[in-house]
Amino acid sequence: MARRAHAKRGSYAWQVPTTPKAGSSRRPLSGAARTALVSVGAAVVLIAIKLVAGIGANSLALMSEAVHSGADLVAALLAFFALRVADRPPDADHPYGHGKAEHLSALIEGTMLIVASAVIIYEAIGRLLGSGPTVTTSPWVFGVVGVVICIDATRAVTSWRGARRHQSAALAAGAVHFASDMAGTLAVLIGLLAVSAGYPSGDAIAALVVAVMVLVASGTLLRQNADILLDRASPEDISAARAAVEALGDLEVRRLRLRTAAGHHWADVVVAMPPGAALAQAHAVADRVEEALDLVLPGVDAVVHVEPGTGSLVERVRASAQGVERVREVHNVQLIDLDGQIEATLHLKLPPDTPLADADSTARQVRAAVRNEAPEIAAVRTHLEPLAPSRAGHHADDAAADQANAAIRTRIAEATGVPPSDVQLVEVDAGQVAFVELALPPGISLADAHIVAARARRAAQAAHASLVDVFVQTTAAGD
Repeated sequence: MARRAHAKRGSYAWQVPTTPKAGSSRRPLSGAARTALVSVGAAVVLIAIKLVAGIGANSLALMSEAVHSGADLVAALLAFFALRVADRPPDADHPYGHGKAEHLSALIEGTMLIVASAVIIYEAIGRLLGSGPTVTTSPWVFGVVGVVICIDATRAVTSWRGARRHQSAALAAGAVHFASDMAGTLAVLIGLLAVSAGYPSGDAIAALVVAVMVLVASGTLLRQNADILLDRASPEDISAARAAVEALGDLEVRRLRLRTAAGHHWADVVVAMPPGAALAQAHAVADRVEEALDLVLPGVDAVVHVEPGTGSLVERVRASAQGVERVREVHNVQLIDLDGQIEATLHLKLPPDTPLADADSTARQVRAAVRNEAPEIAAVRTHLEPLAPSRAGHHADDAAADQANAAIRTRIAEATGVPPSDVQLVEVDAGQVAFVELALPPGISLADAHIVAARARRAAQAAHASLVDVFVQTTAAGD
């Protein structure tokens, strides 16, 4: 069996190939291969019956059916060996498995049937023009035809059931041919009945009918399997797969490709997400895409690639600048509309030891990258800054800090009606930062808690003017 290598809900599902018994190099026959082997035996019996009856009665129609069954015998053998090849698991040389061997077998079979049909048509036209032996009929010939019809019906039903159960193109091709065999044998029966009624051309006409039926079935068979060998995807499958992915709603489908072989589907999908999405979000989206595809194409082996989307104009400017070498930080991105033309301004931070010439070159690269990503921007202006080395902050612990702490607590309690459960002052490069914790009633809404936090922030800044920032964390009282 082919293995399924697509993720589903965070895990991988594998179909492990059947392992032969110890000491044996032969692989056990699959259900599809056993069905093909039965068809081989039936084809041998039918060739013998039709050939003997056709020669005995000088019936071109019966002999054409024998040729048809001869082609079926070779085709059944090809299908059997192709299925044995298709059952092999993927290997280093065939990472997608060996499923296309079935379709190659069906293609060869269709070609053989077309050649056989051409020979029959040539002989039938010759007989209609007056050449050829006289056809004789007898009860035993009609009995043989009846037995053949029963065998053809049994083979067609068996192969069709096997094709549906095992999703086998080779068995489906065999089922079509066995059904055409039965229809052709019915045409032979009508032709022989016409001969017995005094119309000697009935046999040649029946042979022509059989040949035309085989040509039509062979043409369909060749087209369907050639499409698969050439990786032509079904428009219905593509439409269903795209609709399933687009129904997820929060991503852009940039590419979706499908291929099919031996009843299995492979998908290659590229989707885009907002440029600021985290890696975990991208992985979750890939899982959702695989699950959506599996609903419409069961057992699909999907490879999903997630790319950053275009996002807003500011996001596009920031992302394109951030992608330039040496750029460590992009901030203060602004868009200015000047007389109908959009200009972008942005600050770039580079390593402090960068030579000025290299820094200038980096700025030019940033301007080019922004204009390439956002051609609607008429001009790009950059401001270069050195990236300050990171320095660890430390808690303020002098007497002045204690006074500031007390003042902040008092002002926050007055402004909000809630005394802070904790206030800490931390020294950083730019000055002092206050971390405030407020325990609010559990029933308060998030919107109201945000308003209270804003009041606490303003109160802290009013109490201690040297604060460069205030972080207020709200918690539910009692937690």
